[in-house]
Amino acid sequence: MKLLITPTSLSRQPEHPALDVLREAGAELAFNPHGRPMTPEELAVALQGVKGVIAGLDEFSAETLSSAPELRVIARYGVGYDRIDLSAAQQAGIRVTNAPGANGHSVAELALGLMLSTARQIPQTSAAVAAGEWPRFQGIELAYRTLGVLGMGFIGRSLASMAAGIGMEVRGFDPGLTDEQMVSLGVTPAGQEEIFSQCHVISLHIPLNQHTRGLVSAERIAVMPRGGIIINTARGGLLDEQAAVEALDSGQLHGIGLDAYETEPPTGSPLIGHSRVVATPHSGAHSEESVARTASAAVESLLAVLRGEEPAGAIV
Repeated sequence: MKLLITPTSLSRQPEHPALDVLREAGAELAFNPHGRPMTPEELAVALQGVKGVIAGLDEFSAETLSSAPELRVIARYGVGYDRIDLSAAQQAGIRVTNAPGANGHSVAELALGLMLSTARQIPQTSAAVAAGEWPRFQGIELAYRTLGVLGMGFIGRSLASMAAGIGMEVRGFDPGLTDEQMVSLGVTPAGQEEIFSQCHVISLHIPLNQHTRGLVSAERIAVMPRGGIIINTARGGLLDEQAAVEALDSGQLHGIGLDAYETEPPTGSPLIGHSRVVATPHSGAHSEESVARTASAAVESLLAVLRGEEPAGAIV
């Protein structure tokens, strides 16, 4: 039984204990050699003879899936599945699963770190001191400011709790929750437009689809309180990058913290290198604890499908 492991964090740790279960089941493991998400063309080659995939942020197109007749399951190493053609997978009889909650604390902590780093320009001042300078950058405090959380799943809830702990007022939007449920989470319910017009900091924790692509547009950034901050640890396509650059240059935005990009690596992004952007390499889930939890959840879902059982976190 041949299995493919594509997440970059696991591919760098081929002997990770979470993968021992697969080896004990007699699996032959192949790994992503590229150090980045695989392209559909690369996947089409790597999937030959493969029965199951623990998948990172690779793009599983309809064409890619049609070239893998033995494939039975794609177990997402994480939550989002927008890069998998679900319709094509379903038609081919390929099960798709994810691991909700497994990386939630890790991503939420990075989002909070990006908020603090952006507010106080910590990476920029650190680099200046390392270069022999002694700068006096003026940042802003987050306490008593309002955080808007778009998407109140496990990650959004975790961030809301952390932000409240440093004195922020938190408002949340999630069409899947009632106002009563939001209040029970310690969050003031708000509509999308309220979030943009009333919140100093906005953090994105929603999936990328036809309804959310370009959600953070020039028009929405323009109605934010001046000097706001946007944090994106979800998907790059949620943010209009050119509009964001213009808002940074005009002072409408104080800063942006990014861990997700339209194209990864983001070599063509106009945000990369901007003096008020803190950028990390889609590493929200790359903590020791998160890797272990997420890998174990993906392994169990994959094996469940191959055993003919109903997997946890089933998408299709």
